[in-house]
Amino acid sequence: MPTGRPAHGLTDREREVLVLIAQGKTSKEIADELRIALRTVACHRYRVMEKLSARNSVELTLYAIRAGLVQP
Repeated sequence: MPTGRPAHGLTDREREVLVLIAQGKTSKEIADELRIALRTVACHRYRVMEKLSARNSVELTLYAIRAGLVQP
């Protein structure tokens, strides 16, 4: 998992989803907040995980903290 680097290659929406995941939001909460379909959230999550070589939400959260996207 990359560390300490900005979230290069992520779209604005993927970055939004990453931040919300790191804040502990569920996929349903993310979908409601961004007014998008649950399936769309799943697609964004998958793409973010692929781009960042993350295996789970914990690694996504650690990445977001290290990249300065969220505060611990």
